[in-house]
Amino acid sequence: MTAQGTEPPLLVLVGPTASGKTDFAVRLAEALDGEIVSADSVQVYRCFDVGTGKPDSEQRARAPHHLIDVVDPLDPFDAARWATLAERTIASIRERRRRPIVCGGTFLWVRALLFGLAPAPPADASLRERHREKSETHGRARLHAELAAVDPGTAARLAPNDFVRVSRALEVYELTGSPMSVWQAEHGFREPRHAARLVGVRRERAELDRRIEARARAMLEAGWVNEVRQLLERGYAGARAMSSVGYRQVRDAIEHGTLDADLLADGIVRATRVFARRQRTWLRDQAVEWVDAGDVARFTAPS
Repeated sequence: MTAQGTEPPLLVLVGPTASGKTDFAVRLAEALDGEIVSADSVQVYRCFDVGTGKPDSEQRARAPHHLIDVVDPLDPFDAARWATLAERTIASIRERRRRPIVCGGTFLWVRALLFGLAPAPPADASLRERHREKSETHGRARLHAELAAVDPGTAARLAPNDFVRVSRALEVYELTGSPMSVWQAEHGFREPRHAARLVGVRRERAELDRRIEARARAMLEAGWVNEVRQLLERGYAGARAMSSVGYRQVRDAIEHGTLDADLLADGIVRATRVFARRQRTWLRDQAVEWVDAGDVARFTAPS
């Protein structure tokens, strides 16, 4: 990507879940007098803490973090709103003559920041409520099948349980008569809004699998089940974050009374590994500069 102006390229740390992005971002921020802008669609929510991999107090003390814990669990929030907040945050960091570092694995959000979003129609509350009622009555697979009938390209990218995105894609079709995939293809994401340097922490697949398992089990030992139980008691069963990988498995185990610790851990690990494979597939098509976990020194020289 080419830049306009004199600002150095925007550093964007991407990569599959559990690859070590946060640790690398903190070390990078220390080396470059930087501040971290989270691009994580679950960390943005308050109350969802144990299972999100949010930076701990020691990491936050070492480097300022932004766009974490900024939204109540039931508040609507999407890529467009995040990109707007991220733009303001990046500008503010630069005004302080510090280096913004975007870090996260929600690649739609990263793409929204770097290229903008397709100009699809605004949300329609009545349609979303109708979709929710249908999914509760007939199951989420039914809604996904309806999307596949009118927009097979988008349906192929979305998991049947991803109610929010499936509902949004159906909503776009029902409001406009054109599939979401057509809106996105016409927009094309061709013109960059930021010059960016995409950086990923290199991990072999077997090592990443071990890290995923170790993290899932550590989160469960840290009280993940109790956190989800309390969230459900507070009325957050329908929160968007509750449908994320890991939280969905814990919620289902609580609701179905299948809280065998080893079985739950295995289910979370399997789902997370599938998610990580999807992330790696996206990354294969991007110009990512892969680095070793401790290789911060290459970024201390001017770009």
